[in-house]
Amino acid sequence: MGYHHIAPDDVAATPDRPCVQRSIGDAAGLEQMAANVYEVAPGEQIPLAYHYHDDQEEVFYVLSGTLHVETPEGTFEVGADEVFVVEPDSPQRAFNPESATEPAETFVVGAPAVDDVHPYDPDE
Repeated sequence: MGYHHIAPDDVAATPDRPCVQRSIGDAAGLEQMAANVYEVAPGEQIPLAYHYHDDQEEVFYVLSGTLHVETPEGTFEVGADEVFVVEPDSPQRAFNPESATEPAETFVVGAPAVDDVHPYDPDE
C-alpha cells in the first residue's frame, strides 16, 4: 500500500512554465494520472500553448478566482468551486486575463498520464 500526505506549497514549482505549477503527481510518484496545482496570476496561462490531447481527459477544479478557458466554441468562465472538463480531441487554453483582479488557483487532473499534447491553431 502507498499513501502520500502532501502540502502543495511544499512542492517545488516546475521550471519554465507560464504560471506557477506544482506537480502533485510527480511528488507522489503517480503513473496513471497527472495532478497539478496551478497559481495563475492575471495575464498568465496554464498550458504552454493552445492545445488538445489524443487520449487524455482533463478536469479543472477552480479553488479560487476565475479561470477562463478558450475553446473553438467560445471562452468559458469557471469560478471558484466550479469544474471544467475537457474531453480528448477538444482544443483548449486555460488562462487568467490581464484584466483579472486576483490570481486563479486551480487543481487539474489529467488521465491517463501520457504526453499526447498537440498544438492547436484556431486560424487553420
